[in-house]
Amino acid sequence: MSTATMPGRSTPHDTRTPHTSGSARRAGFSPGRALAWLYIAGVVLVTIFPFYWILRTALSNNYALATDPSSPLPVGFTLGGFERALGISSVAEAQAQGGSGASLDTALFLRNSVIYAGVLTACIVFCSAIAAYAFSRLQWRGRNAVFSVLLCALMVPGILTLLPNFVLIKDLGLTNTFAGMILPGAFFSAFNIFFLRQFMLGLSTEIEEAAIIDGAGPLRVLFRITLPMTAAPLTTLTMLTFITTWNDYFWPLLVTNDDSVRPLTLALAVFKQSSPQAAPDWAGLMAATLIAALPMLLLFAVFGKRIVNSIGFSGIK
Repeated sequence: MSTATMPGRSTPHDTRTPHTSGSARRAGFSPGRALAWLYIAGVVLVTIFPFYWILRTALSNNYALATDPSSPLPVGFTLGGFERALGISSVAEAQAQGGSGASLDTALFLRNSVIYAGVLTACIVFCSAIAAYAFSRLQWRGRNAVFSVLLCALMVPGILTLLPNFVLIKDLGLTNTFAGMILPGAFFSAFNIFFLRQFMLGLSTEIEEAAIIDGAGPLRVLFRITLPMTAAPLTTLTMLTFITTWNDYFWPLLVTNDDSVRPLTLALAVFKQSSPQAAPDWAGLMAATLIAALPMLLLFAVFGKRIVNSIGFSGIK
């Protein structure tokens, strides 16, 4: 007696798996896949190697570095470079390891960098958010014309504004102050305004219109509705602005020459030039450089994915 089966159904002994062979071929080895992974590995190696070399130099004895400069491992392993960078080694200990005897008050310069980068970032992002809201959500005469003029600022190299800003700060008597470093760039950033405006233009207006009907004013709509919906790009701009300001060198060099306000990036250059010997204290300098870069590396590790997603203008539409 024969057994009938329904079309399209398999018997309990039917173990065929269609598409398995095709999926295996797609997931298997191919020259293109191998080339792509080789390229990615090369990019990662080139990116990480400078940080490894900084760490290797920081852990070396400054005298011993000259004896084997190409060694891939620390030469005369010691933590003296970090001790000099943190200012906790004595002059005799520093000179015994090839240092100049100079030390770096890292805590003071880190404080200065945090104040400079933090306050300037807060001012720039806040002012940019308000300006972007005005250009994207409010209706007023000449809005597009003013925004076109603002975009022209993107074509002006920043180096051209350094001298006028320096003359202004000097005439106001604000050199060697945090105000002198912060005020020239605290209230305007053409890129930040453009970035936030483009994102706000894509936001839904229904919630804002409902709030206006209920009697909410522009400021309440901005702080209670629009800014929370713009949290992702605001976070991105905050991180990028903070990192750019943290790494700034030339403007603090123009307006400061006092340790009480000198940021860490400028202090590293002073520390490099403080060596009376023929060769600088490379181990101490690399240790201080690693300490200065560590906060930025941590920020990228924590917020890197959000930055990439926000640059792609993802978010609530």
